[in-house]
Amino acid sequence: MSDPTQPQPTEGPADPPPGTQPYGQPPSYGQQPGWGQQPGGQPPAYGGPPQPPMHPSGHTSEEITWGCAAHWSALVASVVALAFLGPLIVMLTKGHESPYVRRQAVESLNFQLSILIYAVVSFILVFVLVGLLLLPIVGLMWLIFTIIGSVRASRGEEYRYPVTIRLVS
Repeated sequence: MSDPTQPQPTEGPADPPPGTQPYGQPPSYGQQPGWGQQPGGQPPAYGGPPQPPMHPSGHTSEEITWGCAAHWSALVASVVALAFLGPLIVMLTKGHESPYVRRQAVESLNFQLSILIYAVVSFILVFVLVGLLLLPIVGLMWLIFTIIGSVRASRGEEYRYPVTIRLVS
């Protein structure tokens, strides 16, 4: 028998029954970090500037957005029949901030200027009936390649338009 006046030895901390958690403790599911913690149990690093989210291509999401805008802005600017204005504005406003954005804007600007030249030549050739065939082909080529350029830029890929005269470098 044991003496009731002596403290009883414990065999270890009392564990809650399986499936229950102590009051105020969130359930633990494996090795997931808690709120505000980084994987690996390290607290979040404070004091440094926030890093912009990176795209798998290595460009920031802002660069991807502006690179894509260099292509699709040509579609928007075509409403006033000056498709080259969109890429030109992107190049002049954001081209100095990122080499990727500048490359995309220059590529799109060169293509839009080339298409403008092809369309003018096709329009002149309408008078000898060859332009009746060339003008729709130039229009379709412009639409398809501009959409392809926008999609590729949204993935962070470099895109080079075919049949482009490199006027701007």
